[in-house]
Amino acid sequence: MFFLTAAGSLAATEGAHEGPLLLGLGAEGWVYVGLTIFLLLAVFVGKAPQRIVQALDARIAETRRQLDEAKAIRAEAEALLADAKARTAASAGDAAAIVAQAETEAKELLAKAEADASDLVARRTKMAEDKIAAAERTAIADVRAVAAQAAAAAAGALIAERHGADADRALVDRTISGLSRPN
Repeated sequence: MFFLTAAGSLAATEGAHEGPLLLGLGAEGWVYVGLTIFLLLAVFVGKAPQRIVQALDARIAETRRQLDEAKAIRAEAEALLADAKARTAASAGDAAAIVAQAETEAKELLAKAEADASDLVARRTKMAEDKIAAAERTAIADVRAVAAQAAAAAAGALIAERHGADADRALVDRTISGLSRPN
C-alpha cells in the first residue's frame, strides 16, 4: 500500500516506489510524455500549416497553369472557328459564283447549239434544194436529150420519107447558090 506524506512524497510499505504509477509511468515519465507530445505538436503544427499552404499554393499554381492553357486553347479554337467560318463563307460565295458562271456558260452553249443546229438545218436544206435542183436540171437535160434524139430521129424519118434524091438536089442547089451572096 501507498501512503502520502505531507511533503508530497510517497512512502511504500512494500516496495521502493517514488510516486503513483499510471499505465506503468510515474510523474516524471508523464512529464516526458507530455513534453514529447508538446514538442511533436509544435513541430508538426508549426510546419503543417506551411506544408498545407505550400501544397495549396502548388495546387493553385497548377490550376492557374491549366486555366491559362485552357484559355490559350480556347483562343486558338476560336481563331480556327473564325477561319473556318470565313473559309465556309468564301466557299459559299465561290460556289455561288461557280454555279452562276456554269449557268451562264450553259445558256451560251445552248444558244450556240441552237444557232449551230439552225445553221446546219439551213445548210442541209440548201444542200437538199441544190441536189433537187441539180436532179431537176439533169432530168430536164435528159428529157431534152431524149426529146432531141426522138425529134432528130422523127425528123430524119420524115425527111427520109418526104424527100427523095430529087428534092435533095434542089435543096443543095439553093444552099450553094445562097453561099455566094453576102449576108
